[in-house]
Amino acid sequence: MGSSTKLVGNNNNYDYSFKILLIGDSGVGKSSILLSFISNSLHHDLSPTIGVDFKMKLLSVGGKILKLTIWDTAGQERFGTVISSYYRGAHGIILVYDVTRRETFTNLLNIWAKEVELYSSNPECIKILVGNKVDKDKDRAVTRDEGIALAQEHKCLFLECSAKTRENVQQCFKDLVLKILEVPSLLENGSSVVKRQAMKQKQEYQSPRGGRCCLH
Repeated sequence: MGSSTKLVGNNNNYDYSFKILLIGDSGVGKSSILLSFISNSLHHDLSPTIGVDFKMKLLSVGGKILKLTIWDTAGQERFGTVISSYYRGAHGIILVYDVTRRETFTNLLNIWAKEVELYSSNPECIKILVGNKVDKDKDRAVTRDEGIALAQEHKCLFLECSAKTRENVQQCFKDLVLKILEVPSLLENGSSVVKRQAMKQKQEYQSPRGGRCCLH
């Protein structure tokens, strides 16, 4: 399979449907990363996410069309209001911290990683650790080596990015998706949605509304 990845327009024709989660403390830039990936413009001064939001994006990867449903949650949700349904069925999880705020890094280990382990229903779900706000390198509180070490410890992919400058934002989703495509169980799970749609369309074709179909 080729590694070429490109964005494609919105339509209902796709080969796989994947659920992606963005998790991490409030203010680490999850919404900014999401909107930077979804749109072609830069976004600044976003209001905090209230509750749960999601966006959809179609990607063309190696000749396959992928539908990504990307879920973004308010960071304060970690205090007990996140329900297991948010995590259920996730194919990929992006764990985001702010490289200028060390507590957001330690919370990934102390809080978020434990939630993922508790609630994620796909044992082979792909995870990527993302250090955001590298455009503020002079204020850095977490080194790149520390990020790499944590990612290796928890068998995650790793990347640093800047939602503000868009550096590595596309790469983050590309790396995650390419890894998902290497896991047969996630592919099977991701194709089940498409299979259900095809079956529904087949049934509708075989059983037209009105009960009878007469050809003249």
